[in-house]
Amino acid sequence: MSNLIKPKDYQALLDMRQTEQGIKLIKEFFQQNLSTELRLRRVTAPLFVLKGLGINDDLNGVERPVTFPIKDLNDSQAEVVHSLAKWKRLTLAEYKIEPGYGIYTDMNAIRADEELDNLHSLYVDQWDWEAVITKDQRTLKSLKDIVERIYSAIRRTEYLTCETYPQIKPFLPEKIHFIHSEELLKMYPDLTPKEREDAICKAYGAVFIIGIGGVLSNGEKHDGRAPDYDDWSTVAENGMAGLNGDILIWYPVLQRSFELSSMGIRVDKESLLRQLAIENKEERKELYFHRQLLDDKLPLSIGGGIGQSRLCMVLLHKGHIGEIQASIWPDDMRKECKLAGMPLI
Repeated sequence: MSNLIKPKDYQALLDMRQTEQGIKLIKEFFQQNLSTELRLRRVTAPLFVLKGLGINDDLNGVERPVTFPIKDLNDSQAEVVHSLAKWKRLTLAEYKIEPGYGIYTDMNAIRADEELDNLHSLYVDQWDWEAVITKDQRTLKSLKDIVERIYSAIRRTEYLTCETYPQIKPFLPEKIHFIHSEELLKMYPDLTPKEREDAICKAYGAVFIIGIGGVLSNGEKHDGRAPDYDDWSTVAENGMAGLNGDILIWYPVLQRSFELSSMGIRVDKESLLRQLAIENKEERKELYFHRQLLDDKLPLSIGGGIGQSRLCMVLLHKGHIGEIQASIWPDDMRKECKLAGMPLI
């Protein structure tokens, strides 16, 4: 319960009926905008994958996937996905998607090790997207261009939401600010990574932090990232390592930074081998996904995930993600939230 934020004088701007209508409005409008902006086609995604193929997302490398035996496959183990970071790249190859085009899907996951609070739930829903790029597009400039297009789609969705529900006022800034995690460390050397995110988001309103996963000059990572999907070790044209990052905003309802998306240019063969060595995970080279990549059977790509419940929470000015989605919460959290004006579904 120590992680629960109870906004002072919080009052939901929409009742439960309006909230459900707002969720539908936001999801339908945003995914259409995302598809148009990035030229993505919708595909159907799995809820679980076979264990041992290297397809599931390892997130920070410590989260345990939910597993179960499959009777008709001699009790082979399946894993509920954490995300579809690597599955999407296999799908790009299977569908023979051309450069400049891609796919998106509704990703539903269970993250049993999540620490529950206003933003984090056992249930994760996001738009997972992936697009094919060429070798000369594996640049920081290309990454920034995609980030700006995604942010534009978010702001258009905010405008529609505020037009539909005039009691909701827009707060997102016109532009998103770019900063590398190493630059952020030098700006706020005495703060923790989370405190640095709060400080920079409060200053600019919307920020893309570049370079998530690599070790910084203080010997620590800004945040963890698996070694086999995002490229966080290639030195970009700014002289710093990292072709990935996170979109964060300053969320006035909770008075804190708020991550909406994690994304990046994906590893090529060289960066995969480098990052596996850095993380002492070189045994993964023998897994199915990694063999496909190392054997030149997968396209170069860029991709990421955008939280569906999180985006709805922000644009509807809710205090807790449990006001947007149905999940399991501790009884004491439900009671505290109800007293704070945040009834959980």
